[in-house]
Amino acid sequence: MSIFQSTNKKALRKAMTTALRELPHSDVQSQCDSRMLYALLLTTDMLLSEAQAITEKVLSLPAFQECKTVSCYLSMPAAEVQTTSLISNILGNLKKALFVPSITPSDGCMNFVRVYTEEDYRSFPSGLWGIPDPTPEWLGKKRHSAFQVFDADCSNLDLILVPGVAFDRSLSRLGHGKGYYDRFITSYRSSAGRSRPLLVALALKEQLLEHGQVPMLDHDWKMDMIITPDEVITAPQGQEG
Repeated sequence: MSIFQSTNKKALRKAMTTALRELPHSDVQSQCDSRMLYALLLTTDMLLSEAQAITEKVLSLPAFQECKTVSCYLSMPAAEVQTTSLISNILGNLKKALFVPSITPSDGCMNFVRVYTEEDYRSFPSGLWGIPDPTPEWLGKKRHSAFQVFDADCSNLDLILVPGVAFDRSLSRLGHGKGYYDRFITSYRSSAGRSRPLLVALALKEQLLEHGQVPMLDHDWKMDMIITPDEVITAPQGQEG
């Protein structure tokens, strides 16, 4: 039996992480982020097309175009969809507010905090695993969190762009094992008067498995949508969560 058919999350996570680490750096970048491609001087039309595919799919989604508040993860240097150009696009849209994950070292909890400008984003120091780490303040003021009502018209997170180790076609997600996203979504959803954000996963082709290959527990949240360089996967009509 393939390791990808295992019902053991730990085994699947280990197998996928190993496979992703073995991906050539150029393969990861070619699927995700045109800015990084330019930096690597990979300038063929084919690679540029692959590089922009996921970002373009996200930007063209009606749900993304209509949302006012969006959260996007800050990507690791490798082994997952790079989000640098996507974040720049969001920050360049004056009609959208961007939030990014921020983990509190003292309790290991994850919140989402506001990023205000491209300059703000570029000022983040590199943190654990090479992921940009949001500073507690910007221009001398504490950052707004997603749990705060900072604008009468933008009181809820509308859409969360979610990373992961693996996903399958039944919209299941395998994270890194810390439970950050599942706990945040549960806590956010249970807050008074808050609707559940649309959960949109970003996946490399190598991260997408077939139906039922990612084991799920009761506290795990399924995605509403998975976007790869080649396709947008949604639940069959009538089966939306």
